[in-house]
Amino acid sequence: MRPRLFGATASVAALGLLGSLVTACGLSGSDGGTTLRLVAAEYGDSTATSSKAYWDKLTAAFSAAHPGKKVEVTLYPWADVDREVTRMVKENNAPDVALMGAYSDFAAQGRLYAASELLPVRAEANFLPPLAEAGSVGNALYGLPFVASSRLLVYNEELFDKAGAKPPRTWSDLKSAAKALKKEGVLYPYALPLGPEEAHAEALIWELSNGGGYTDGTGGYNIASQENAQTFRWIKDNLVGPALTGPVPPAELNREDAFAAFLRGEVGMVNGYPSLLHEARAKGMKVRTQSMPVSDTLSDGETPPAVGVADWMMAFKHDDNRELVSSFLDFVYQDKNLIEFAARYHLLPSTVSASRASKDAGADHGAEQFLTALRTAQLYPVNEPSWLQVSNTIKRNIGKAVAPSADPQVVLEDIAQQALDEATQG
Repeated sequence: MRPRLFGATASVAALGLLGSLVTACGLSGSDGGTTLRLVAAEYGDSTATSSKAYWDKLTAAFSAAHPGKKVEVTLYPWADVDREVTRMVKENNAPDVALMGAYSDFAAQGRLYAASELLPVRAEANFLPPLAEAGSVGNALYGLPFVASSRLLVYNEELFDKAGAKPPRTWSDLKSAAKALKKEGVLYPYALPLGPEEAHAEALIWELSNGGGYTDGTGGYNIASQENAQTFRWIKDNLVGPALTGPVPPAELNREDAFAAFLRGEVGMVNGYPSLLHEARAKGMKVRTQSMPVSDTLSDGETPPAVGVADWMMAFKHDDNRELVSSFLDFVYQDKNLIEFAARYHLLPSTVSASRASKDAGADHGAEQFLTALRTAQLYPVNEPSWLQVSNTIKRNIGKAVAPSADPQVVLEDIAQQALDEATQG
C-alpha cells in the first residue's frame, strides 16, 4: 500500500498475533519443482481477519488441481515483510513468490522473472494499465499488481449539513468548509495525516491537486518543484496556521489515527480509500466521497489524477521453479480468487476482467467511484529502485514542511537532496 495498501499496516495488537502465523520454510526456492514457497504480507489485524484463512483455502484448491504440488505460506506483518524478504535474498534463500510493497530493487538485481516468462499474453494484458505501468521496468513487467486502491476525499455528510458547508471543489472551497466545521466544534475539520506511517500518500494527493508530484515528465525525482513548494506553503498558511487540521500537529498524526477519529465522528474531511468508506457505512454514518479539490490556480476543468496504490506479486528465479511458479500465478490471478481477496479487505482487484466481474456482481457496494479513479490514477514511482528508501525519507520529513516556523521550499530541498543521494547510491 511505503506504498502500503491502503495502508494495511498491522496494529500493535495484530503484531503479537502475527508471529504465530509465520510457518516454517524449506531452503532456497521450490523443492524439486513440487513445493512452492510464498512469503506474503498479512492484511488482517486479528485472528478473524487474518489472511491465513484465504491462503489456506487457495493453496488447498491449487494442490487439488495440481496433484503432487504444494505451497508453503509464510505471513509477516507489513512492518516486517520487506525487510524479511530482503534478508532472505541476501542469504540466498529467496522465496519463489513474494507479495509485498516493493519489487524494483530485486528487478534491478536481475533476480525476478518477467511476467512474459510466466503468464499467457492474455493474462499479462489483463492488468489495469496504470498498475501495469507502475509494475514495469523498461518494457518488462516484473511487479504483478495484486490488489489496489485509489484515494478520494471522504467527508461526513451529517457534519457538513450541520455546519452548512458545501462539498469542496477547490482549495478555497475546502478552506471555507473547514472554517464552517470548526465553528460548529468539529475537532478535525480537515484531518491532515503527515505522520511517518503514510505521509507520502497524503503529500502526493496534495501535490497532484496542484499539478505537481514526486517526478517530472522524464520520470526523475522532482520533489522540490515550484508547484510542490506552493502546495505546502498553501497548506501551512491556510489550514495548519488557522488551526483547521485538528489538535494533533500534522507531522505527528498518522493515517490510522486520522481514520479512527473519522469513525468516531470527530473529522469533517479526510483522504481515504474503500475500506474506510465501508467501515463508516457499517457504523451507520452518512458519508460521501469525491475527488480531491484542486488548486485555485489550475485551469478550469483540469482534473488531476487520483493517487493509486498497489501491492505486488513478484517471482524469484530458481533453477527448477519456473513451471511451478507459472502454474501458481495463473491460478492466483483467476477472477474468482482475486475478487475474493479484494472483497475480504474492501480493496480493488488489479485486473480488467476481475474489476468488471466484481462490478457486475455488485461486490463491495460503494467502491465503484474508487475503481473509476484507479483507472486513471498516478501511482508512486515504485519502478525506481531507490523508491523504498526515498519514500521512507519523505514519510519521516514531509510533515516538517507545514510546521509553523518552516520554510516549505527548504524542507523539500532537503528531502530532494536525500532522495538524490539514495538514488545515486542505488
